[in-house]
Amino acid sequence: MTPTLSFDEAVTFLKKFVKYSEVKNQKHIDLSLCLAGDRIIGQNALLVTRMAVVKGVVTEDQLKEKLGIA
Repeated sequence: MTPTLSFDEAVTFLKKFVKYSEVKNQKHIDLSLCLAGDRIIGQNALLVTRMAVVKGVVTEDQLKEKLGIA
C-alpha cells in the first residue's frame, strides 16, 4: 500500500516531472519520466493535489504556480 503524501510532499514530488510540452512555452506534468516503481507515488501525488483544489485548500492557479507550470 502506498503511504499518503501530504500536500507539500506531493507538490515536491510532482515538480521533478514538469516539462515543456509541444505547445510553445507551455509546461505539463509527465509521469512517464518517473521510474516504474515511483509511478504509483506520482499518481497518488496527483490525487492529493487535485483533492486540495476540490476542497478549496488552494486554487487551480495557486497549484500551478507551486508546481511551476503557471
